[in-house]
Amino acid sequence: MSGDKRRFGFWNPAPTRHSLLEDAQGIFTGSMVAALGLSLIGSAGLVTSGIAGVAFILQYLTGYGFGFYYTVLNLPFYLLSLSRLGKAFTIKTFLAVGLTSLITEIQPRYLMIETLDPIWTALLAGILLGFGLLALYRHRASLGGLGILAVYLQDRFGWRAGLVQLAFDTVVLAAAFAVAAPFIVLCSVIGALVLNLFLTINHRSDRYVAV
Repeated sequence: MSGDKRRFGFWNPAPTRHSLLEDAQGIFTGSMVAALGLSLIGSAGLVTSGIAGVAFILQYLTGYGFGFYYTVLNLPFYLLSLSRLGKAFTIKTFLAVGLTSLITEIQPRYLMIETLDPIWTALLAGILLGFGLLALYRHRASLGGLGILAVYLQDRFGWRAGLVQLAFDTVVLAAAFAVAAPFIVLCSVIGALVLNLFLTINHRSDRYVAV
């Protein structure tokens, strides 16, 4: 019975490390929720933060799929993850990025929304991405890219991951003026603020320690 409790930690009322099953559902759920947010952003022609924002900019410039750019742009960051955050974090992040990219690409086949107000979409997508990232962070994973660096800096120096991400996002969103109208960029900034404030408030290592 004790072996079952270790494997299925959610049945165990005592503090325990995340089981393999818990990590699997956390990564799947986080990726699904984040992919929904990314799909809304793409459908509304918005830009988001981090590497995902760069991937959207490249998609709008070239016409190639978001998932392709998002996967390729994340590759260099796995080296940092492997050397600084460990093998387990890197593998889980690799799976989360791949799953999120795949779901984002295929989701328009199964979910179509005819009317998307840019401001409302930005708010909703920011919240969805925040929930998705929070689920991944709590299972020692991320959506790669700048998120890897943000998590590392929080673990190493205690800097809030949300604030670190916000600094990088300023540069990415400034580049969005090359592919989007000022109003769309403004909506994208609102979404990025919602996302990063959500993470700043909810992702704190002194309140939740993911193991």
